Order: sequence, then structure tokens, then C-alpha cells
Amino acid sequence: MAITVGQQAPQFTLYDTDKNQVSLSDFKGENVVLSFFPGAFTGVCNTMACTLDDRSKDFSSLNAKVLAISVDSIFSQQVWKQQNNMSYTVLSDYNREVIKSYDVIWENLAALEGYNTANRAVFIINAQGEVSYAWIAPNPGVEPDYDEIVATLGTLN
Repeated sequence: MAITVGQQAPQFTLYDTDKNQVSLSDFKGENVVLSFFPGAFTGVCNTMACTLDDRSKDFSSLNAKVLAISVDSIFSQQVWKQQNNMSYTVLSDYNREVIKSYDVIWENLAALEGYNTANRAVFIINAQGEVSYAWIAPNPGVEPDYDEIVATLGTLN
């Protein structure tokens, strides 16, 4: 079932690129920009990752942390994060439970039968744990409107 604005965000605990467990509840009292992406080392994902990092000062000034999630292994994510000089937290949903709970599964990516990954999506979770913004790409090749994300965060403070 699709995640809608106003509902409580589904909770999760995933590993980051340093093998630490990170829970959404760790950010209670802060706004979270939750970004799902199909895969490390792919063109649009690289662009989105760098754009989110470039906008990190905007997010920080609005009491927001960025969490990015893909189904890649933490080992792949670690190299990708280093190569792109990303300052925010990247999490591995290797068992695909979180992409299911947020209803952002993209099936058969790149026409590879059975290769199910995250679709590109952004959710803003407010300090009370409610979804304040939900955007899911019509296909993984589409980027979000970054200005709209910042504008939405601006309404939360």
C-alpha cells in the first residue's frame, strides 16, 4: 500500500556503510529526507547522490538529515559513497524489507527478470515521525524536484 502524507512513517533498522545499525527512530525530533535509489554506480543515481550532497547545507539549515537507501550491499555502497564524496548516511536494504514497507519496489530493473530493486523515491519525515512529503518516480530515470523538497522542509520549521 502506498505511503501517504500524514501517516506515520514505517520504522526500520538497517546497516550503514560502516556496519552500524541505523534506525529511523534515531532521528526522532529531526526532519528526515529519506531517499530511495535503484543502485550505486548508475548514472541517474550518481547525479541524485551528488545533488543531495550539494544541497546538504539547505537541508541542515532546516533541521533535516538525509538517509539514502538502496538494496546494494554495504560494501558496494561504501566504495560508491567514497567515490562521490557523499557526507550523508547510506543504508543497505539488502533483504528488501524497507522497500516493501514503503511500497517502492521496481521489478525487473533494466529488463533483468527477477532483479527487484528500489524505485527512485523521496519521503520527508517530520520531527514527529509523520510523512510530510511523498514522491515516487514514474520510472527510475526521473529525478525529484530538489527545490520542492527544500520548500517542503521550510514549512516544517
